[in-house]
Amino acid sequence: MKAIIITQPGVPEVLQIAERPIPAVKPDEVLIKVMAAGINRPDVAQRKGNYPPPAGAPVDIPGLEIAGTVAEMGKDVTRWKVGDKVCALVIGGGYAGYCNAPEGQCLPVPDNLSFAEAASLPETFFTVWSNVFDRGQLKPGESLLVHGGSSGIGVAAIQMAAALGNTVYVTAGSDDKCQFCEGLGAAKAINYNTTKFDEEILRLTGSKGVDVILDMIGGDYTPLNIKCLATEGRLVHINSMKGKNVTIDLAEVMRKRINITGSMLRSRDVEFKSAIAQKLEQNVWPLLKSGKIKPIIYKVFTADEAAKAHELMESSAHMGKIVLQFTDNL
Repeated sequence: MKAIIITQPGVPEVLQIAERPIPAVKPDEVLIKVMAAGINRPDVAQRKGNYPPPAGAPVDIPGLEIAGTVAEMGKDVTRWKVGDKVCALVIGGGYAGYCNAPEGQCLPVPDNLSFAEAASLPETFFTVWSNVFDRGQLKPGESLLVHGGSSGIGVAAIQMAAALGNTVYVTAGSDDKCQFCEGLGAAKAINYNTTKFDEEILRLTGSKGVDVILDMIGGDYTPLNIKCLATEGRLVHINSMKGKNVTIDLAEVMRKRINITGSMLRSRDVEFKSAIAQKLEQNVWPLLKSGKIKPIIYKVFTADEAAKAHELMESSAHMGKIVLQFTDNL
C-alpha cells in the first residue's frame, strides 16, 4: 500500500509517500481501505518529533481518524462485514491506503455524508464528547466556552453543545472567524485580538460566568478562565499551546469550588474509546443523519499534498477541518 511517512522530524516537507505492507489484522480489529483521513494538530506534533506514538502504533505513519470500507475482519469481529462504510478513531497509521481499527472504535458512515466528511468526525467528536460531556459534565441549559472556536474541535463543540441545549460562547482570532462560529450556533464569538474574553464573558453572563470551559490554549489563559468560570464551574484542558506552567489563584478555585481537569485521548484503552463511540452513536449520530449537525470541511488535499495540508494546519488560517483524500482508493 501507499503510506505517507515521516522521514525524519521536521518541517512539513518531511512527509513523503512510501510503499508499506498492508497491516495484519488482530482478532478484534477490522482492516479499513482508507478513502480519507482527517488532519489534526497531534499529527503536526508527531511530525515535529514532539508527540511520540503509543505502543502498537506505527512509528512513522501519522493519522488519528479515517473513513473507508471494511476490507477484512478479525476472527472475533461480529458487528461489521466486508464492504461496510465506516469511520474510525485510530492510534496512528491513518495516512495510508489501509489501516486497522478496533471494532468498537468504528462508527457507520451516515448515508448523507461523503467519506471526506466522515473522516473529519472521529478525533474531534470523540474528544469533545469525552471532555465536554463526560469529564466536564455539561448539562442541558448550562453554558460552555470553547477556545479556538473555528478549529476542528471548536466546530464540533459548538454544534454538539448547541444541538443538545446549551449556550455556547467561543473565542476566535478574527471577525470573519467569529462570524463563522456564530453561523454554526455559537451565541457569541469573541475576537480575542480586540476584546478581553474574560471581561466579555462576565458581561454576557451578568457576572455569573460560564459552567464549562474547553481549553486547548493553556498558559496565560488559565487564570482568565478561572476568573470567568461560574461557581461549581469545570475547566477542561486538552492542550497547552501557550504553555504548561501557569500561576493561578487557588483561593478563587476554592471559593468557587472549581474543578480543573484534562485528558489525552490517544493513550486511552480500546474499552474507553469504544464506550465513547457508543455514546456518540446514541446521542450525536442521529443529529448527523438529520443534518442538524454537519461536518465542516475547509479543504481537501490529495495524499501527495500532505505537506501542504500540514502547512495550512500550522497557519491556523482554516475554519473547520482539513482532510486528506486517497484518490487511488476511490
